[in-house]
Amino acid sequence: MPKLKTHRGTAKRIKISPRGKLLRGRANAVHFNEKKSEGRKRTIATKARVRGSIARNLKRALGV
Repeated sequence: MPKLKTHRGTAKRIKISPRGKLLRGRANAVHFNEKKSEGRKRTIATKARVRGSIARNLKRALGV
């Protein structure tokens, strides 16, 4: 069976942590930030972990 190519669009959006967990950015960080609270903006700035069957599909797309 040939090697699978990495899906480049997924690779630009998902990072793999040193322990192999998948991390993604959060939505709503680009504009209209003036009305958002500081705590909400801090939460948006952190990475979120991808879990479950979605993580399995993303690992396959990344070739992990």
